[in-house]
Amino acid sequence: MSLLQRLQGKENVTHERPRDQSAQVLEAREDPLLDLKYELHQRVVEELEEQLRSGDNDREAASELIEEVITSFLKEKEIPLSRSDRQRLLQDLLDEVFAFGPISPLLRDEKVSEIMVNGPHQVYVERNGKLEKTGIRFRNNAHLLSVIERIVAPLGRRIDEASPMVDARLPDGSRVNAIIPPLALNGPTLTIRKFSKDPLQIDNLIQLGTLTPEMAKFLEACVKARLNIIVSGGTGSGKTTTLNVLSSFIPEGERIITIEDAAELQLHQEHWVRLETRPPNIEGKGEVTMRDLVRNALRMRPDRIIVGEVRSGEALDMLQAMNTGHDGSLTTGHANSPRDMLSRLETMVLMAGLDLPVRAIREQIASAIDLIVHQNRLRDGSRKITKITEVQGMEGDTIVLQDLFVFEQVGLDASGKVKGFFRSTGVRPKFLPKIRAAGIALPDEVFLKEAGE
Repeated sequence: MSLLQRLQGKENVTHERPRDQSAQVLEAREDPLLDLKYELHQRVVEELEEQLRSGDNDREAASELIEEVITSFLKEKEIPLSRSDRQRLLQDLLDEVFAFGPISPLLRDEKVSEIMVNGPHQVYVERNGKLEKTGIRFRNNAHLLSVIERIVAPLGRRIDEASPMVDARLPDGSRVNAIIPPLALNGPTLTIRKFSKDPLQIDNLIQLGTLTPEMAKFLEACVKARLNIIVSGGTGSGKTTTLNVLSSFIPEGERIITIEDAAELQLHQEHWVRLETRPPNIEGKGEVTMRDLVRNALRMRPDRIIVGEVRSGEALDMLQAMNTGHDGSLTTGHANSPRDMLSRLETMVLMAGLDLPVRAIREQIASAIDLIVHQNRLRDGSRKITKITEVQGMEGDTIVLQDLFVFEQVGLDASGKVKGFFRSTGVRPKFLPKIRAAGIALPDEVFLKEAGE
């Protein structure tokens, strides 16, 4: 895409203002330079058409050209602007050319963990676990759609009326989901889950109050002893972050294969193979599913298989891998509790299309899964591991679960922050001999000591 096309958004897009008059008033109040940007944007396209059309995506050269137009335009209109406002205008236009338009500052802001664009005139962000509305706006639906296309096109994905939904990722690993009309009635809708350039480590989670040092020691021992672990929780509860931290405990020298819909995991081990699913092409062919990749991974001599998230029939293949010598596998799943996670696994195994009796499925689950780490996002936006639960086996037709660590919430303080404490239930897990057999000694205080509020 040429620099001119990027500035225009699309060649057939007119630079109209939003038709909703109330939206115009709101935008003008929140961004006093908005009207000026509309006019200046059109002037840049008109005056630099030839130079930009033949441009080679040189940011420095484009910056000089656009800055000249800004200076000339402001002088002609006799508009006094401070140096900071001039720089802001220049940056906004450069973002249109080289980045992702109005949301580019949000992508650069390290405090923003999620960006939610609900149509062209409503942009929310998540900071510190809480949602905030921003004053950022797009010109119209076409402007927003052009930014979405700019995001997904280099990734080999497409979005149009024939394929109105897309999951993708940015070069920095951030996860992108977009859905457009006619499915999205508010206009094109974009959600970006950002990931830190420096992934959080276990010490960071302890400092943030996600878990205690004793829980951290226990989880490290479980990973090193090659137990099979599922991280469960709701949307935005921090499952992927916790999975990243757990994977950091895998010793060097082991061959790790990760399987994801949109690659998010950030491992530091050297021997790491990344696999990612592929959607069907425009003819509906060429799709590669999670099940395909899980089955293929078994032929790649893995020491560890990490599935980013189980959602469907791949759960059966994952359980079979765990039961056939691929110990130490890790995955995540959406659920409201450890017990619900097991129920969801049963449902996902049935989605594989095999008519298996429920008892056989439960036996498979009970023998494959050793530990469930359940995580929640609490009312104050904090994320905590609220339960670490052992899968002990079967009693009759029921899978037996035993909580090892829990978070007890006791209320809220004056500022709305959740008050509570972590505690061990005092129960030693049945797999403790397996941890000891791996040469790992867990001190008794791991199971006895309570962490204060």
